[in-house]
Amino acid sequence: MAQLGNLDGVSVPVPEICKIAHDHGAIVLVDGAQSVPHSPTDVSTLDCDYLAFSLHKMLGPSGMGVLWGREESLANLETISGGGQTVSMASETTLDFVPGPARLEGGLGHYAGIAGTGAAIEYLNRIDLAELQEHEVALNRIITDGVAGISGVDLIGPADAAARAGITALTVEGCDVHDLAIVLDEAGGVMVRSGFHCVNGWFQARNLMAGSLRTSVYLYNTEEECRHFTDIFSDAVNALS
Repeated sequence: MAQLGNLDGVSVPVPEICKIAHDHGAIVLVDGAQSVPHSPTDVSTLDCDYLAFSLHKMLGPSGMGVLWGREESLANLETISGGGQTVSMASETTLDFVPGPARLEGGLGHYAGIAGTGAAIEYLNRIDLAELQEHEVALNRIITDGVAGISGVDLIGPADAAARAGITALTVEGCDVHDLAIVLDEAGGVMVRSGFHCVNGWFQARNLMAGSLRTSVYLYNTEEECRHFTDIFSDAVNALS
């Protein structure tokens, strides 16, 4: 279950969902890739069994991620790759794994990535994430207001920027969103994502097979950059439509 949708930026009530799931004997893994870097996260409040998130979305290195789990939940996992530091005893007929998460991390650790992960987390721990949320919504409002009224452009998700965190996804009638993304990059130095954003079924169900263009702001973005985006986006849509 994704805590915050990567297409529309809408969050879900994780604690309530977890309670219903647990009442029915289900185990809950929360995808926090879009939420953990942007808002305070307390696993005891979420009440999930597992929480996973990616470091490349939170100023860290690529190829690194975190899986948090309750002690009893982690004990239920089986390693898919044995190796150094995962085994307490091995013989021709027996294999005993060490207890705890260590048995899941076989072989030489990605120590460069781990160092980068630690640095990113330490940096974000010095950031007031509540203020970051306010900053993202303020930037998102500039983008939302700036694209409103452009012919053929529709917003995915709630109209209120506060309900979409830092994400704005747009469909553009009569325009290839991949071409549009290239123009924004090459003509305006603006980097966005284009396509189906790993939710192909959502677009198929609505017959929106052209996909969408998505902006995503973070702590390093400015109001000036957001206004620049809306200006270059408007020009690009008019040129390509």
